[in-house]
Amino acid sequence: MTLPSQTRAKALDPVFAEMSEATDRTLWEDGAELSTREKILLSLVADVCQQTLGLPFEAHVAMAYEHGLTADDLRELLRFIAYDSGYPAALAALARLADIEADQGLPGPGGQGHPLDLDGDSSPIPARARLAVHNLDPAFGDYMDLQSRMRAQMRRLSVRERAFATMTVDVLYQTLEESFRIHVTRALAAGATPEEVRAVVRFSAQFGMTKAWRGLRQLNALFTETGTVFA
Repeated sequence: MTLPSQTRAKALDPVFAEMSEATDRTLWEDGAELSTREKILLSLVADVCQQTLGLPFEAHVAMAYEHGLTADDLRELLRFIAYDSGYPAALAALARLADIEADQGLPGPGGQGHPLDLDGDSSPIPARARLAVHNLDPAFGDYMDLQSRMRAQMRRLSVRERAFATMTVDVLYQTLEESFRIHVTRALAAGATPEEVRAVVRFSAQFGMTKAWRGLRQLNALFTETGTVFA
């Protein structure tokens, strides 16, 4: 697979481009556990987390359109990860996305959002985790409840895709305790296999190898603790 950024990389530094292409072959072409759509979504998540909103983000947006993702899909992704990546980071990506669409004449959003539950008192967060957060700080617990409710009706991204996205945020931000456990558990409950969950963490190595290394160590510990068995 030739990524749009590789052509520019060759002009900047041929040796770097060769290194990048070898990396892409390993993670994009040989990684059969994840779909191309999932890899694109995770790459966009990494761009938001690391604020690499220049050439890498532009390349990943182009790939998204080439593989059938729409402007509304991309906006739902940015809305979804905003509470983990941070709203300012997601807003910067949203502004950059609009600029790319305008510059390249890409179709803009159709305005397909989702209902927000702003005034409820429930939360889709697992009860045990929700109680722990409220015991830690009640006001922060209320904040987390609101964030989870506002995303509960999202439908453009699958539960599996959303779980993989938040796992990637965890690896890149190294939040590998409570939130990582919740997101891995959610991915498995959505039908992902342990091998696919491992592939998500491994895919993030291109955005920071040592972060992925630690993520895999934590994932192995979690699998051992829960008795997860590989096929």
